[in-house]
Amino acid sequence: MSRRATADDIHATALGMPHVTVAQGTNPVYQVGGKSFVFFRTPRPDAVDPESGERYDDVIVLWVGSEGDKEALLQDERLPLFTTPHFDGHPSILVRASRVGEMERDELVEIVQEAWLAQASATRRRHWLAERHLDP
Repeated sequence: MSRRATADDIHATALGMPHVTVAQGTNPVYQVGGKSFVFFRTPRPDAVDPESGERYDDVIVLWVGSEGDKEALLQDERLPLFTTPHFDGHPSILVRASRVGEMERDELVEIVQEAWLAQASATRRRHWLAERHLDP
């Protein structure tokens, strides 16, 4: 039985992927081969509460493999994922840390792993998938 996800699951999953480095600034940025795959944003004017106009201070950006993957995830009404016009044409999705608990942990882990796969080199992807007996 799966449990509800937490923001800590994002950190743990990202750190658990191979060849990950963490760029520390105001918020952590998880990278593989120098490419970001998960990062915790500072408040920006493109992501605001529609009622108060306050900037969200808990937005997390996760890379996806393609625009098609992005659209499929965004269309799944069970998931609290979103995007903003700032990310139009960018292969990433957004989620608020305060809403991560609306997801099952297994779903979130898969999304973080897919973010890593989207940014890892072909060799690193192949090795990781082969270790899990998955097709590239």
